[in-house]
Amino acid sequence: MHILSDAEKSLQKASPPWGQWEVLLSEEGYKVKRIIVLPGHQLSYQKHFLRSEHWVAVQGQGVITLDGLEIIINPGQAVDIPTESAHRVANRGDEAFVFIEVQRGSYLGEDDIVRLEDNYGRAEGGVNK
Repeated sequence: MHILSDAEKSLQKASPPWGQWEVLLSEEGYKVKRIIVLPGHQLSYQKHFLRSEHWVAVQGQGVITLDGLEIIINPGQAVDIPTESAHRVANRGDEAFVFIEVQRGSYLGEDDIVRLEDNYGRAEGGVNK
């Protein structure tokens, strides 16, 4: 197992308009991220074709849309996101929503994404809201 050093983590994090994410651990076949969604923001409604995800809430409250169904998630609760399922998480609360994402699959690159809807103009052939 290889836990990332601070230098390696700095190469594996981003601050998109909705919040931030950082890779905590990366191994063959799985990756662990910490994701922060700012109040009033949401991620793209998206799909992945080569990985599934498991989300565990640790702070705040999120609203997950999974194949059109809304699921409220609170700290300590978890949701599985199967491969090829349309999904997003929104933060409708007043504090940051923080969750841990465990990705599993044959390819875990950031380019395994199809954005179906996006509030920030990043949908590829989908809807930019």
